Amino acid sequence: QDYYGKELQKSEDLKTNACITSTRPLPKVVRDALAHVHEEVVARYYGCGLVIPECLSSCWILDLGSGSGRDCYLLSQLVGEQGHVTGIDMTKGQVWHRSGAPPHPPSSPPTSFPSSCQVEVAKKHIAYHMDKFGYRKPNVEFFHGYMEKLGDAGLADESYDIVISNCVINLAPDKKAVLQEAFRVLKPGGEMYFSDVYASQRLSETVRKHRVLWGECLAGALYWRDLYSIAEEVGFSPPCLVTASPITIGNKELESIVGDCRFVSATFRLFKVPAGSWAGPGQVIYNGGIVGHERELVFDANFTFKEGEVVDVDAEMAAILQSSRFAEEFLIRAGGAKAAALQGCC
Repeated sequence: QDYYGKELQKSEDLKTNACITSTRPLPKVVRDALAHVHEEVVARYYGCGLVIPECLSSCWILDLGSGSGRDCYLLSQLVGEQGHVTGIDMTKGQVWHRSGAPPHPPSSPPTSFPSSCQVEVAKKHIAYHMDKFGYRKPNVEFFHGYMEKLGDAGLADESYDIVISNCVINLAPDKKAVLQEAFRVLKPGGEMYFSDVYASQRLSETVRKHRVLWGECLAGALYWRDLYSIAEEVGFSPPCLVTASPITIGNKELESIVGDCRFVSATFRLFKVPAGSWAGPGQVIYNGGIVGHERELVFDANFTFKEGEVVDVDAEMAAILQSSRFAEEFLIRAGGAKAAALQGCC
């Protein structure tokens, strides 16, 4: 709370490269949406990936660790006025209480921001963004709370289509509790789409208790293999790796403390697949037409679906597509010689 609420006033105050989004080109639909986000919200953004999944129209989305609200305001445009985005963050200096009322936005964004503007940044700009998007009523809300205890913020079982998180789960001491809560609030077939920092080994006590390394998203990084075991314990489908890129710390003092441990920024997707959704491997054909992915859908590192092309998938992927919001975007049928061989691959 101190690190993100007081020490960091803007992205440039970060002491390592861990919480910096990669320089990969953004899809046009995301670039266009980002251009509409207030510059103060963007200036206070700390994240390590792009947590904008596909097929979002009218979805209800929960952002764990929403901070200044950048991802929420991006998604607000992509879900449309019939969709809804909820942000929750533990740092009071970055979100509003539910009962707060936003002040009138300035006629034009200032070029610099006093430190007092950090308080309640996200909700302060709701009126500005809804006007910018042309919405008659807000489709975003922000709560102060903890992602390990979503019930305390009044978030009900099976109330969201998608849960996202951008470089925040590493800041939670109890990762399993975070995934359990995400699983609870997701609808059957719902998805957790999140980026975070992972370590090549379990971290030493010295690293895990280092204050700056915690704030920089490194000391709390999960050993990557543990994500797979925790996801299975909670009830999610096996993690689907979307993208991964190595992290360079860029700080000699901090590098000497972490030693030979290596870190990676990775985006995964987990699905809440209902039991008995699909019995075996299958063949799928992408119908095309998802906004921004009309001809080709890069689902994860293993599966890319091109419009009209038959693709063999294992039982897990068949179950994911058949039970999720993607079901109407695919023709799915049983069988496939290659699909049987894919089962068990990680």
